[in-house]
Amino acid sequence: MASRIDVDITDMAAFFSAVDKAAKGGFRKDMELFLEGVGNEFLRVLQDEIVRRKVMDYRLLLNSFSRGADSNVFEISEGGLTLEVGTSVNYAGYVNDGHWTNPKGVAKRFVPGHWDGERFIYDPASNEGMVLKQHWVEGAHYWESALRIIDRIFPELLERKLKEWMNRYFGD
Repeated sequence: MASRIDVDITDMAAFFSAVDKAAKGGFRKDMELFLEGVGNEFLRVLQDEIVRRKVMDYRLLLNSFSRGADSNVFEISEGGLTLEVGTSVNYAGYVNDGHWTNPKGVAKRFVPGHWDGERFIYDPASNEGMVLKQHWVEGAHYWESALRIIDRIFPELLERKLKEWMNRYFGD
């Protein structure tokens, strides 16, 4: 006795077609756009942390961060993903990490400039100024704080995006 079993593989053909489409660049392009968005979100969080931590005269520092900048590049690498964030101001690392007010072995130094209210304006041509005594200035640690925030929100962002991609490529 012979029996025949009919199997409808239309859905499997559609699934394999979707896998092929995703593999040929659609998914890769989506992933690149997602990672670019994560980079932009990191910059937003970083700027928020600079403001929240009340970094003195933060406007220049705040506006200086950009992805892939040539100077003062901070780099995050993990699992084949690299995000470069740079700043055009050379003191960003000192503000983040902390610094001594004077070079090693210098107890005091004169800094030319003038006071404008609570703010000191550096002016190398000025005969007025202030004397800095050697002491440690604690860093604002805005960079590490922004990384902790991104580490905390990234898994949820990725999960939501993966569900969206699964529905787009393999859903109804």
